[in-house]
Amino acid sequence: METKVEQKRDFFTVLRDRHSVRHYDPTVTISQAELHDMLKEATLAPSSANLQPWRFLVITDQALKEKLLPIANHQQQVVDASAVIAILGDLEGYKQAERIYEQAVESGYMDEELKESFVTRITNGYANMSEEKINNIVLVDGGLIAMQLMLIAKAKGYDTVPMGGFHAQQFKEAFGISERYVPVMLLPVGKASEPAHSSPRVPVDEVTFWNKMTEGE
Repeated sequence: METKVEQKRDFFTVLRDRHSVRHYDPTVTISQAELHDMLKEATLAPSSANLQPWRFLVITDQALKEKLLPIANHQQQVVDASAVIAILGDLEGYKQAERIYEQAVESGYMDEELKESFVTRITNGYANMSEEKINNIVLVDGGLIAMQLMLIAKAKGYDTVPMGGFHAQQFKEAFGISERYVPVMLLPVGKASEPAHSSPRVPVDEVTFWNKMTEGE
């Protein structure tokens, strides 16, 4: 059944209610239009040099979710969730710099001269970077948009779980993903079949340092 649920407006309620859910109601379907809207909102996330190197493979077909199951170590949520969103990082995302910054010119945020300066610096910088460094950048940017997407889903009444426990190379081979893209995580989205619960957190005073590191004192 396709479900539209009441949206929660208060940010801190959403923040505290979001939990990692591994048990989903397989009868709940989220429409492609609603998934599209969630992704659109998520792309407001920040990224390095605003290059937005995230890419999404949205898996809603049940046969494909079954295909994903062994690749994801037989974690049942990839089958029962309404959709699995694979968040990918584009190692060649910097090649979009001209297009992105041209939009900034059209919006009046910068002039053509400044745009050309930005694009040249970004393109040359990335072209001379190691693949490892670019890989690290797209992983960070992928993490930023993943967190944003999880909160958006919760605000709409849905549940998620970030998954790193899958075979990335097998996933790429099974779904025809080229070496240009780095799998960041899988993100099942759906409706929990049983109440989620919070998990323990280390006290903030144990993980926060003010002005200097004092670890071990």
